[in-house]
This record gives sequence, structure tokens and C-alpha cells, in this order.
Amino acid sequence: MLSQLSWKVGGQQGEGIDSTGEIFAIALNRLGYYLYGYRHFSSRIKGGHTNNKMRVSTKPISAISDDLDILVAFDQETIDVNAHELRKGGIIIGDSKFSPTAPEGMDVRLFSVPFTQLAEDLGTSLMKNMVAVGASTAVLGLPVESFTEVVTELFGKKGQKVVDKNMEAIAKGAEYINNEAGGSIPEFKLDPADGKKRMFMIGNDAIALGFVAGGVRFMAAYPITPASEVMEYLTKKLPEFGGTVIQTEDEIAAVTMTLGANYAGTRAITASAGPGLSLKMEAIGLAGMTETPIVIVNTQRGGPSTGLPTKQEQSDVNAMIYGTHGEIPKVVLAPSTAEEAFYDAMECLNIAEEYQVPVILLTDLQLSLGKMSVEPLDYTRVKINRGKLVDEDQPEQEGGLFKRYEFTEDGISPRVIPGVKNGIHHVTGVEHNEGGRPSEDPVNRQKMMDKRLGKLKNLKVTNPILANAKHEQADVLVVGMGSTRGTIEEAVERLEKEGLKVNQAHVRLIWPFPAEELKHYVENAKTVVVVENNATAQLAAQIKLHVGQHDKIKSVLKYDGDPFLPSIVYKEVKELL
Repeated sequence: MLSQLSWKVGGQQGEGIDSTGEIFAIALNRLGYYLYGYRHFSSRIKGGHTNNKMRVSTKPISAISDDLDILVAFDQETIDVNAHELRKGGIIIGDSKFSPTAPEGMDVRLFSVPFTQLAEDLGTSLMKNMVAVGASTAVLGLPVESFTEVVTELFGKKGQKVVDKNMEAIAKGAEYINNEAGGSIPEFKLDPADGKKRMFMIGNDAIALGFVAGGVRFMAAYPITPASEVMEYLTKKLPEFGGTVIQTEDEIAAVTMTLGANYAGTRAITASAGPGLSLKMEAIGLAGMTETPIVIVNTQRGGPSTGLPTKQEQSDVNAMIYGTHGEIPKVVLAPSTAEEAFYDAMECLNIAEEYQVPVILLTDLQLSLGKMSVEPLDYTRVKINRGKLVDEDQPEQEGGLFKRYEFTEDGISPRVIPGVKNGIHHVTGVEHNEGGRPSEDPVNRQKMMDKRLGKLKNLKVTNPILANAKHEQADVLVVGMGSTRGTIEEAVERLEKEGLKVNQAHVRLIWPFPAEELKHYVENAKTVVVVENNATAQLAAQIKLHVGQHDKIKSVLKYDGDPFLPSIVYKEVKELL
């Protein structure tokens, strides 16, 4: 029996690949297994190869597996493209319709199952994905009844007959495998799960849920891969709490509407990816100049330009730090798991309002669209800090204007909601005095710049560095950001088993860069290896700039559109030592 395995389904986009993976994974989640999935798909509506790889385990996991135990193929291309991942003795389950063949010389077991024919016999070829699920169920030694709850939820609205037909399709697939294999296949049977209930969600859904919990009631956005799910989730949920989502005509409208809503006192956010963030930069600068809080989600993808819109990359670090013209304070926070993304969404909202700055929640495609098990969320951790927000009538001030940009000791001025008596002030993108009136006075200019840029000197962020540092003196420190955390953890475990002293530091606060928090780990390692999905070592450059130790910093880079695997990190780190 197995404590974990990896399963992948592939075919052409539009023929039910996503639903096959979804039904398979949800059922296993309900049984209490831990799951981590990653979808490979093309940037087109229909057609083109797509696959969904799911890792199943009785223990917590947070990375894609190196190899593959079971490959479910709806076409020969799926076998040709993915079979190299199969471990020795792995299984291919292919639709008899295309006469599947395994690559020559591979030690794998091939089952040719008539997905399409069995589905058509039941009334429609659309149920071929359910036949495939049933075939997988038999290989794993799971009872068909494990899927009853999920199938009922998905198809119950269409009537019991539809539910029964889909369950029959699952049963037919399982029966065919059992007949072909002559019974169960013990070496692929899964150990029992713990039966505990966990959430199973993509990073974008976790972010959106965090925004709801954190008090967001307005979102303006323009659809873009891989950020659209944030908007889609909030479109369904915000109206239940008196909020709304507006799909704007473009990215510029989205960010300026969000800016206006925050100015009016509503917690509002927007979300986008590479090209969309480029269009939002001027308005982000306006937020910095007017000291208006705003949270922007950037789900990184392959660039530049349209680039690889459905592939993994982490190449927006420099753009998020330096993208705006002029100099403004901003915060860039990068979660590494869906669970972390939920809490970080709320923290971003609080930081934005407490310090009156733009905050960028920086994710990547693997985290945003990868689906994973999430432990029950702790809603007692929901804290809302609106900072120096003034919503009560004020005494009349000298000159008649509220000192919205008042010089204060901490650099943070009182922020007034429009409509508050004696709260009137100017708001402009040009330099201004304490009341907001335009001013080109050199003394005022320098004081205002110092005030804005000094606001973050007392910034407090929960765990700016996520460290796994067991050794006071390490042979190597492996540093990463975003979704690579779990992958690096597995590589570190392998390196440790070989006798190396390995520490891990994951940078969660990208900007302002947490130099002091990272410095200790860098200084106490013989070699520092920075793992990142880009071509120019953007995170490593920040470490060199702010921490130093250039001579010991090396890079492991990947920018082919695919995420890191634990074996790749293990191999390349070892080669650098």
C-alpha cells in the first residue's frame, strides 16, 4: 500500500479534463487525504493539450511530485507528452477510442479502457470523464461509493436520473479495470486517510475569501489570466455582504475606481497580472502621492508583454518594487501557500489603511491556480485595523481646510471620510501642502517627501522571513519566495539526509526588503542559493543589494514556464556546492 501517489489526467481542452481532475480530487479530499494539484493549460478557449496533475498523500504536502504513478489519457498526445514522468511500474489508462500505445522500452502497465464507448452506451459520450474516474478508483482500491456525495452535489439539480447515470459510469470504469487486472492492484492501493475535513481550494479563492473576511466590499477589475478567479469568487460572494464587483472596460478604470472607493472609506481591492499591472502603475503612483490606501493583487505569469499567460513565472519583482515613476512608499507581500494567502489578504488590507500606502499582494500562477488542501481557517485571527481614519465631525480648522496631509511624528496623517463636517480638503496628484493645496515650495516639497517615505520606518509585518533554520552554521542556505516554498522544503530534506547542514529562508516581505531579518541566516551559511522562476535573478539581486555577501550568493533559475520540482532544486543546489 502507498502513503502517497501522483495521478495525472490529460487531453484536449474542452473535453472534460478539468472536471475529471476536480471530481477525482474532491472525493479524495472528502475522505481526508491531503492534496496538491497543478494544471497545465494553453492560452486558448478550446483545443490544445491540457493536463491536471494531482498529488495525494496521507501526510501534509505542498509541492508537485517529481514522478507519476498513474496517467489517465484521453488522447495519444497525453501519453507522448507526459509518459516520461511515469515511474517504473507505473500505469497508463487510455481511451480505447484512440488505440493507446506506451512509449517503447518503458516499464509501465497499459490499460486500454473504452471511456467513450462505455459512456455512449449509457446515453452520452460526455460521461467519458466519469468512466475515467471509475477506472482510477479501481486502481487505487477505493470503493465507487466514495464518489456518491460529490456526484450528487454536482449533478443533483439535474435530477436523480442524471446522478444515477454518472454513478453508473464510474462503476462501469471501475468494473472494466477490475476485469482487465483480474482484481485489485495491491501495489497501488492507498493507505486509509484520517477522515478529517479540510478545505480544498486554489490560491486565488483563498485570497478572495481573505478579502471578504477582512471587510472588502468593493472590487473593480478587468479579466486576465491568472487573476480572474479572484474577481469571479467575489462576484458571487460580495453581494451576500452588501458589496459589489464591477467588471470595468480596462485596467486603468479598474484601479482608479478602486482608488476612489478607498478614498470614500470603503475597503476596496483590484487584481490583475503582468500587462494589467503595467497599466495600473500611474494610478499606484497617485495612491502614493495622495496617501490613499489600496490593495492590488498581482498574479505573476510568463512575460514580457503577453508572454506565456498560462505558465509559471516570478519575474515581476523589480516591477512591483520600482515600477512607479518618482518615489513613493509601498509594501509588497508574497504568500507561499493558499492558507497563508488567506491571512495575508487581511494583513495587506490592514497595512494599506494603517500606513496609507499602496500594498501589492504578489502571488504567482502556481500558487494562484494550484489547488491544495487547507486546514480549517482560524477566524479569530481576523483583525481589522483602519488606522487613523476619521469618520466623526471635526472642529473647524484654521484656513478652513482639514489637514489631511498634516506633518506628524510618525509621518501618518489623519484620513477623513468625505462628508464629515469640517473635513473638506484638496486632493491632487501634484505636490501639496498639509491641506492638499498645490504647492511648489522647495521646503514643503522636501518635508512632504520625507513624511511619505518615512511612514514605513516603523512598519510591522508578521513573519517577514519564513525560516526553517536548524543549524547555527549551515553548509548552505536555500532562499526562495512565493509558491516554491514547499518544493524547496522537500529538496532540503533530501540534502539533509545526505549529511549536509541546510537552512531554508523564504522571503515573505518583498518590499521594504527585510535585510536585517535575513542577514543572520546569510552570514551563517557557507553558500547561499536563491531559487526563483525568472531569468535575471531578481530576488538574488535584492539580497546582494541590501544584505551583501555577494561572493557566497548563487542562483538556481527556471523560466521555461514550468514550476520547479523538488528533484530539480535538489540536483541544482547540490551541483553548486
